Amino acid sequence: MAETLGSLVDKLTIKSIREFHIKKMLKNKNNKFSKKELRQKLAVLRKQKKTLLKEVEIFIGHALSGKIVLQDEKIKLYNDPRDIGKIGKVTTLASAIDGLCRKNMEIWDLEDEARRRDKPLAYIGGVKRKIDLANQKRNDFIDKVDDLLKCKINRAKK
Repeated sequence: MAETLGSLVDKLTIKSIREFHIKKMLKNKNNKFSKKELRQKLAVLRKQKKTLLKEVEIFIGHALSGKIVLQDEKIKLYNDPRDIGKIGKVTTLASAIDGLCRKNMEIWDLEDEARRRDKPLAYIGGVKRKIDLANQKRNDFIDKVDDLLKCKINRAKK
């Protein structure tokens, strides 16, 4: 299993954000997709989420039994090292997961802003810079989820 709890939670939050937006599109008038297409997308998404939730449970079981590696070693090349690890003091698994969820929502909104065609490229470039920084924090939260789970399991074993 190449996943970590942080990466699984990351995928789950993105799917939940997507589900929220599809439901919103179903309620509102939408020119991109028909209601039928949206309902089909929602059905696929719900199936994916159900599978992912099972994966999370399996991962935690394997983690508790020591069958898997809890953290991937990160090789970070593209971001300024001064931007890495700037998520503040996060001491609980729940707060790390919450931070990851919030960061994914922020990135979603920034990506929507970057797709605007009514803004000049310089503005879009500024938004892209914000996306880069938000994505670094997202990765930091993923790492923090993994680190805190590892700490919890190690403390439980003592």
